[in-house]
Amino acid sequence: MNRELLEQQLSELPIAQYEFFRTEELEFAPRIRMICETECPRYGKTWACPPAVGTVAECKARCLSYPEGLLITSLAEVSSTSHMEECLATRPAHEAMTRQVIELLEAQGKEVYGLSTESCAICKECTYPSAPCRHREQMLPCLESHAIVATALADKYGIEYLYGPQVVTWFSILLYR
Repeated sequence: MNRELLEQQLSELPIAQYEFFRTEELEFAPRIRMICETECPRYGKTWACPPAVGTVAECKARCLSYPEGLLITSLAEVSSTSHMEECLATRPAHEAMTRQVIELLEAQGKEVYGLSTESCAICKECTYPSAPCRHREQMLPCLESHAIVATALADKYGIEYLYGPQVVTWFSILLYR
């Protein structure tokens, strides 16, 4: 991979911070998945979420089958992070940027498995579980569904994510081989 070229391309995107890492550095915690199961209204309703993404063990094995990764963050200003609808309205820009980074990695011949924010929102209504995903090539499962502790990786590399009550930090992890 031409990392110099990739880093130059990344600098042209609205990425707040990024870090390359080895997937063996990922921390997996079943308690993260528990949040999906107990608090998320999308649980069991989309291909991007559990149980459709597989068990925690299956997700971990899938992630670790890719030797390298790239953590990216973007920031969005809101009146208050306590206003969930306003926060979620900033998500599409991060998802679009994540897809751009995936395209950059694929242009360098990498096979990419992307994980991003929240539940997939491409379709108004997901086909899960009655039919296959209509946009499998675009759908990005959420980090939490894979029990990944993104903040642990961010902390390890000094990536900021707490900017106060008016800034949303979005995370994506792109695994590649």
